[in-house]
Amino acid sequence: MAKSVAESSSKKGLPAGIWTTCKKCEQILLRKDYEENFMVCPKCGYYARLNARKRIAYLVDENSFCEFDKDMKPVDFLNFPGYSDKIKKSQINDAVVTGSAQINGYKAALAVMDFEFMGGSMGSVVGEKIVRAVEFAIENKYPVIIVSASGGARMQEGIVSLMQMGKTSAALARLAENNLPYISVLTDPTTGGVAASFAMLGDINIAEPKALIGFAGPRVIEQTIRQQLPEGFQLSEFLEKHGMVDIVAERKDLKDVITKALNFFCGKK
Repeated sequence: MAKSVAESSSKKGLPAGIWTTCKKCEQILLRKDYEENFMVCPKCGYYARLNARKRIAYLVDENSFCEFDKDMKPVDFLNFPGYSDKIKKSQINDAVVTGSAQINGYKAALAVMDFEFMGGSMGSVVGEKIVRAVEFAIENKYPVIIVSASGGARMQEGIVSLMQMGKTSAALARLAENNLPYISVLTDPTTGGVAASFAMLGDINIAEPKALIGFAGPRVIEQTIRQQLPEGFQLSEFLEKHGMVDIVAERKDLKDVITKALNFFCGKK
């Protein structure tokens, strides 16, 4: 159905890419309206995953983002089969984009993970860039905002990847020692070593609706404990109910919710 609509649009001389399709309900959507709705399907409410650049564009004040370490790339230091090829073929450098920005006038250090790069996996570059962003925040007395979207630690970097859990957590501990706030935003999915480290350490943890958040996946847990899990287990609404997430915020409201948090921590502009 989607293909035939695209083909007919092409035959009628309409611009390429004018239509898109919801990955869940498969409804045909006008791309312009879809993007203006923050890439949330107006038919079924499905939240499409955003890459880091799109997320930043939705979140920060226009033209306020200044990127850090944009040329930093991973190195295949373990000679893991196929890893070098994946790095070379990728159009983005790694699974996080960091920088400084303003959000409704509030200055902040920002790190936004990108699931499009190897499932948002956390390797040495992700850890280093996040730590550098936190150190910048400490030096400049900025709050830190991290948007997580990750399958966990990057197996291609072995123990070095797991070391980033402690490295990022220690950096955030130094941020807290300097009485600077950390706002964590959890999106679908936030799992594995990322969930077990910096993602769940926010002074306030904000999640998008129906985001999968947890360490091991539901199927692994069910197979391990040999019990059926409650409905909605590990979704953001379940975690909010059980005290692990503070707020579940619609994507269209996320910038305003973060602004209110910054107002609370930093005072009015």
